[in-house]
Formats: sequence, C-alpha cells, structure tokens
Amino acid sequence: MADKIVVIAGATGDLGGRIVRELSKLKAPIRALVRQDTPASKVNSLKDSGCQIIAVDLSDHKKLVQAMKGASVILSALSGLREIIVEGQRNLLEAAVEARVARFIPSDFSIDFTKIAEGENRNLSFRLEFLKLAEQYNIRLTSILNGAFSELLTGVAPFILFRRERILCWGSPEQLMDWTTIDDTARFTAFAALDENTPRFLRIAGDEISANSLASIMTDLTGRRHKILKPGSLQILKLLIQVTRILVPGTKDLYPPWQGMQYMYNLYGGNAKFESLDNNRYPINWTKVQELLSEHLKKANIRDF
Repeated sequence: MADKIVVIAGATGDLGGRIVRELSKLKAPIRALVRQDTPASKVNSLKDSGCQIIAVDLSDHKKLVQAMKGASVILSALSGLREIIVEGQRNLLEAAVEARVARFIPSDFSIDFTKIAEGENRNLSFRLEFLKLAEQYNIRLTSILNGAFSELLTGVAPFILFRRERILCWGSPEQLMDWTTIDDTARFTAFAALDENTPRFLRIAGDEISANSLASIMTDLTGRRHKILKPGSLQILKLLIQVTRILVPGTKDLYPPWQGMQYMYNLYGGNAKFESLDNNRYPINWTKVQELLSEHLKKANIRDF
C-alpha cells in the first residue's frame, strides 16, 4: 500500500481529518490539499499525521495538476454548497484527468441521493448534479454512501427528544433508516482509497434502525419508557419544509433549518434506503447505534436532560 499516493481535498474538515488518520494507520502516503489561508494549527496537525501539505486554490488548474502527479487516487471530503460540490470538485476532477490519476472518490457521503427526486433535497441535488457531470470524464469513480451519520442522534438533529423522552417520527415508526458513525465511514473510506478494484458505488450502514428501534434503545439505556411522538404525516412535513424555506431562506447556509427537515423527510420516507450493503468488503467492527447512544448518555449525564 505504501506506493499508492492518496491526494485528499478537505483534510482539515471533520470527516477529512478522520480519513487522514485512518490512511496513516494503513501507512499510505498522503498529500493534503489545503487553502492558502488554512490556520497553522490545522496544517501542523496534518503534518503530524504524516501528510505532505500542498497549499493550492481550487481554481488554480496548473498547480492542482502538479499536486496530483503520481497519485493513484484523488479523494474529496469537501463540504459546501454548489460552488464547492459541483464547481470545486469539477476543478479537482479535470486536474486529476490531466494528471492521469486512475481514480476519483467524490464527497458523496450521504444517503442514496440517486433515488431522490431532483430538487427534493437541495444539498443532495448538488451531489446528483456532480455525479452526472463526473460520469462524462475518463476516470474511474467510486461514490461511498453511508446513510446518515449516527452522531446526528445525539441531539444534533431532533430525532431523539431527550428531555421529553420521545422519538420524533414522521411517517411509519417501522421505517428502517441507515446510520453510520463518522469514524466508521472514515475507516471504510481509507480502505476503499487503497483498493484498486472498487465498484462505482459502495453502500455501508453501521446500523439499520427505525423510530420504534430508537424508542426501545433509549428505554433500555435510561430505564424510562420512551414513546413515539408523531406530529403528522410526511405530507405535513413536506408542507412545513416549504413554509420554513419561505420564512427562513438561508440560501447561503449549508444547513438552514429546512435543509435538516429535508434529510428527515428522505430518511422517514424510505426512498433513500439501501437495498444491499458492502459492509463486509473491509475488516471493520461496525459501531451500533445503541453503543453510540450509551457513550453519549454517559458523557452528557442523562439526568441533565
């Protein structure tokens, strides 16, 4: 694996930093592309992980090509709106093709956006737009889809209403949803980056749970019965999304309130549910949601909720 140079964009982000850590464990040579104004603390952290640092602007085609020479794969962990996910990644892609890099892994870490109607989820629509664009280039693509990040269940998104001992549910409480921790996603991605025979899509889920499953897990962990709170149907949620988008546009925000609601709509709607998983492709001990929530409650002290 030591000769497989991985060029990674977005290494200073949460997921990107964890991917770097996992690649380092696998002894992979890493080149991290960073912005010119990246704080020294983040650059030093990447250097400590063994990365070669290359400061470059995503619009500097010539320098991008030079940075990619000799690499076996370009891995994007970029986060942002259309200017990053579509335009920025297109710049990476075009440079990779000119540098004769064999493979490109785009920043597609999400639920299965290929099954979602165009415009139904803004952020996922950007990924779909880039997918259609990228498939026109002569380079091997691998998209890694991990469902939703399990960490959202710790209060980042309102699936579990800790203080009220309720599970917020739209649609069927039996609808299974795909969840994977950020660490497990990073570990899988590191293996995939060094695997020359990856398919076009890799779908993973550390756990598959429903609202009813969440209620049972929280009841077991806390000793207090957690019930389902169902404020309305998926159609009602869709209407609320439309109203919220009018009242709070947040067009330049990555996650305005209505964007989170769109993800919840897709998860509970079931249209983005994975039909099969590639979990067994690499040696990973997948973190279950119950394990994650148990650790969260210990740290947060559930009596405070």
